Amino acid sequence: MTGLPQVRKCLRGLARSAWRDNRAAQLVEFAVALPLLVFFVIGIFDFSNAFTLKQKLTNIARDAARVAAADPANDLLQPSQSTPASVLDAFQDVDRYLLANNINDCGITPPSSPSGLTWTSTASGNGCPAPGLTIIINRGYYFAPLTAAQPANINCHPGPVLVGPLQSEIIGTCVSIQYGYQWRFGRIASVLRARTALPNAIGVAAVAMNEN
Repeated sequence: MTGLPQVRKCLRGLARSAWRDNRAAQLVEFAVALPLLVFFVIGIFDFSNAFTLKQKLTNIARDAARVAAADPANDLLQPSQSTPASVLDAFQDVDRYLLANNINDCGITPPSSPSGLTWTSTASGNGCPAPGLTIIINRGYYFAPLTAAQPANINCHPGPVLVGPLQSEIIGTCVSIQYGYQWRFGRIASVLRARTALPNAIGVAAVAMNEN
């Protein structure tokens, strides 16, 4: 029985020594900080890729709009089974740019059935990220240059026609590109029980004034 106090004293000494020992503190801190570190790294990487893709799509939409706007428009209203050359030029400009920059074109084919002066082509094959690729070419887009012009919407729908002294609409060409993008950031956020509302596609639109 005389050894029991000594055992208790020894155990208390070991407990105090264990509490003062901080040799594993760095490991615990790293384990706590690692999820946040991964969260920020994936976020930076993912948003950088999305921004780069948006810049590329913006550049090609502008170039395709200029290409189509420079073509003659005399074949737009003629009854024909073929797609107008200006629409094909814009479409092929987009497709070539995507392939040249190693962006999956989803196996998209030229548009053939217009709605008025708007041609739409969609595709989601060849392992393309959902919801796929959509190209819209509106050769009859109009806007009023004497007012505060609003950017073209993603569907290339023209704004309202003005009446009165400001009815000087300019007919242009609108090219819209919508490309599916799979976010890694959202999956990491869900693991950390964070809510994110990210678009499933990146969309851009550009307008050029028709020259002919």
